[in-house]
Amino acid sequence: MKDQLSKAEIRKDAVQGTVEAAAAAAGQVATIVTTAVRDVAVAVGGFATEVFEIRDSARRASLEQGHPED
Repeated sequence: MKDQLSKAEIRKDAVQGTVEAAAAAAGQVATIVTTAVRDVAVAVGGFATEVFEIRDSARRASLEQGHPED
């Protein structure tokens, strides 16, 4: 004897599959966005560190040359 699926059960399975796929896609997008935000924060932080180091080096070089601090 064959098991018969009702139209309602077939629709339910289709909706469930669609919701599961949408949730998985949303999770992937959230992960991508979170990683991107983190990477941008790391890049900006690294740039700020470089700026501070350049500023400090310029100040020390100016002092070594006998120029007063600005």
